[in-house]
Amino acid sequence: MLVAGLTGSIGMGKSTLAAHLRDQGVPVCDADAEVHRLYSGKAAPLIEAAFPGAVADGIVDRAKLSAALARDPLGFERLNAIMHPLVREAERDFLRQAAASGAQLAVLEIPLLFETGGDRLVDAVILASAPENIRRARVLQRPGMTPEKLDLILSRQASEADKIAKADFVIDTGTDIAASLKQLDAALDALKRRKGLAFQRHWSA
Repeated sequence: MLVAGLTGSIGMGKSTLAAHLRDQGVPVCDADAEVHRLYSGKAAPLIEAAFPGAVADGIVDRAKLSAALARDPLGFERLNAIMHPLVREAERDFLRQAAASGAQLAVLEIPLLFETGGDRLVDAVILASAPENIRRARVLQRPGMTPEKLDLILSRQASEADKIAKADFVIDTGTDIAASLKQLDAALDALKRRKGLAFQRHWSA
């Protein structure tokens, strides 16, 4: 089984690409969805211990956690130390299930793929990319988003130029959806001709 990583900064259209992959029968694991699940499960007591008051009724209050992170320069490091191993465990379970079901390709959708070193654990990387002005316009339409919040998010991410240089396939999501999905289908065709090594090397044991 070949393992691909799907990534891209906020507002780049990863969700649209992931939905198309699922429509094509490709199993996709959404790291953000796993984080949400963990926030109401095994991560909650760990986060409460690290950020007292950030959990209510056994569920992480994202607003309170964000406020705690804003007050603590090292907070993101502590949060990442808690969440990354838990998310990685969920991804391993997902890939094992995909392999057991006979899937020839499985995709890990990870926003911070390069930043967390996840690109070293997959056979190929698909990057959703759009011009900066389009990305900002999309994100600033989201409820509660401000230019300052967006700049803070982007400050924790690798530059777009670095991501483009490292990705195996760059999907232009700044154009119309049909054109973007046509590029993604071409990437899928190319991936079908590749041999996957990452699962056996990094995930199966």
